[in-house]
Amino acid sequence: MPQSSSADPRGSAARGSRSAAVVRRLTRPPSFPFGTGVRVSLWVSVVVTAALFGWGAWQRRWIADDGLIVLRTVRNLLAGNGPVFNVGERVEANTSTVWTYLITFFAWLGGSIQLEYVALTLTLVLSVAGVVFAMLGTGRLYAPGLRGKRAVLLPAGVLVYVAVPPARDFATSGLENGLVLAYLGLLWWMMVCWSQALRASPRPVANQPFVIVLAGVAGLSVLVRPELALIGGVALVMLLIATPGWRRRAVLVVAGGLLPVAYQIFRMGYYGLLVPGTAIAKDATGSKWEQGFTYLANFNQPYLLWIPLMLLAAVGLVLFATRTMPWWSTHRPPPGVSRFARTVQSPPAVVAFMVLSGVLQAVYWTRQGGDFMHGRVLLTPLFCVLVPISVIPVVLPDGTRFTRVGGYLLAGSTTAMWLAIAGWSLWAANSPGLGYDATRVTASGIVDERRFYSQATGNPHPLTAADYLDYPRMRAVLVAIDNTPDGALLLPSGNFDQWDVVPALPPPLPRDPNYRGPHTVFFTNLGMLGMNVGLDVRVIDQIGLANPLAAHTARIEDGRIGHDKNLFPDWAVAEGPFLKEPPWIPTYLDEDWIAQAEAALKCPATDALLNAVRAPMGPRRFLSNLVHAAQLNSYRIDRVPLYELARCGLPVPPPKQPVYGGMPPTGP
Repeated sequence: MPQSSSADPRGSAARGSRSAAVVRRLTRPPSFPFGTGVRVSLWVSVVVTAALFGWGAWQRRWIADDGLIVLRTVRNLLAGNGPVFNVGERVEANTSTVWTYLITFFAWLGGSIQLEYVALTLTLVLSVAGVVFAMLGTGRLYAPGLRGKRAVLLPAGVLVYVAVPPARDFATSGLENGLVLAYLGLLWWMMVCWSQALRASPRPVANQPFVIVLAGVAGLSVLVRPELALIGGVALVMLLIATPGWRRRAVLVVAGGLLPVAYQIFRMGYYGLLVPGTAIAKDATGSKWEQGFTYLANFNQPYLLWIPLMLLAAVGLVLFATRTMPWWSTHRPPPGVSRFARTVQSPPAVVAFMVLSGVLQAVYWTRQGGDFMHGRVLLTPLFCVLVPISVIPVVLPDGTRFTRVGGYLLAGSTTAMWLAIAGWSLWAANSPGLGYDATRVTASGIVDERRFYSQATGNPHPLTAADYLDYPRMRAVLVAIDNTPDGALLLPSGNFDQWDVVPALPPPLPRDPNYRGPHTVFFTNLGMLGMNVGLDVRVIDQIGLANPLAAHTARIEDGRIGHDKNLFPDWAVAEGPFLKEPPWIPTYLDEDWIAQAEAALKCPATDALLNAVRAPMGPRRFLSNLVHAAQLNSYRIDRVPLYELARCGLPVPPPKQPVYGGMPPTGP
């Protein structure tokens, strides 16, 4: 039979088909066949669990005040003002870079769809996707050990996660929790695929395109949330150890580091910092161990989380002891791969990686002091620890590899523990949580944030910025802005229906009838406030999330966690174009403190800090910020103006009020 020539279209088609097959083989992860029963049970478990989680999250739907903070930045991005919270002030008020730009992209794509609904949809879909990825990854982990066996895969660890009320609360909060869940689930699934590659292939094909994508996903961790670099960084190191050849390793380094390094250069040049502004405001490198243990107990106590964790640990030990969990291999690793490399690129190494990552995250947050929102920051470590046993296999005896008594004993014990986990999940899902203390800020400073805002607004599902107008002071701030067309600084009053007004400097003469003076609002709840006022209104806080001065003050040791910086409002009067003396300032402000703060702002280092975020952006400013980012990152000021003057070595302005010197002498 004559050979096909190069001009033969059938030969070209065959070669093209073979090439396409090679590309598919290289890029797709290795596959292990499931039995029909195992496959069906896995997908039924996935669908049922995802539906329950989605339904449960929808029943508790809301958008947090902190979720609205993100949307203020998105509004500025869409308006062409850049990734800022206030126009003309480069502050990175959002922790998750990916979350900010993801919402921006879908908001731009959605056109007229309200931002709150874009965020709500994204966070709910991503939360459910994270659970799905976790279950599929764990099902894949068990596939080699279940080959040829009669078994079913049942949801276990995921039942524990979705049963905890905070997990459903933060599945629709508008915060990046859903993104974190989806990211960790995807990373787990890809790492399991990677760990099985050596044993699924008869020769050491590294699946390089797949590994490159995995390296990119691992490197993205720091942009999802900064502390996730502890997870993504370790994953990238594992890839580098297991990948042969320096050239391939260099490719992985570029894939994993290109986007994070590029954004880090942008952050340093644009914001003048090494980390997000939220990390400066909350002193992410500080330690509050005692508060952290309080937060840990606050999360565990209402749900007795130690019970399901012990049950799941027992299930894991049973699976390991009976070789149901694939420990090393189904295929012998190919020759030419070092013992250390194949140990790193193995299912047990990936399981250990995810569990230890969860433990490390829990230690980090305990050291940091936790959070003021009940359970929020411990959801990530809980998810990581539960992922490797998110589903469990129940192997049915078939008379071949198990004795009749031993097989039924194994299946019975596993089923009994699963029923106990399911029973706990049903109880925890209907738990009252923190009970009567849920909406009270007690000594711990921790509250159930969703219930707090539902009660404060009178709305069981506050979703939009307009829903938060029923929060104390919110409607009043709109009235105060309308009543001060010449501009003003608005300070929260003790009366929930009004604001204290510090008038702006009088407008220039002759007066333009269209003149509208500058407005600044000084308030803690930046999200609801920032989304209900125009982008021309400067919104700042005493905590430092959107206020560069407050962010660079020292942390108050006994302050409420997450709110442990507190800049006096005198600074807001001092740095703005406002009248700074009585009778224009409220009586609780001190005229001398304002004068001292105004003088302290002339401190050269403080002036450099403010120029870094307020001076017009250009190549020279970008390079200056880039060079001085580390110095600006560590710079701190004293929140007491008099002490700040002493720190800077500046003279104290003469007092504007008479100094009390005691009673005058009496008698001769």
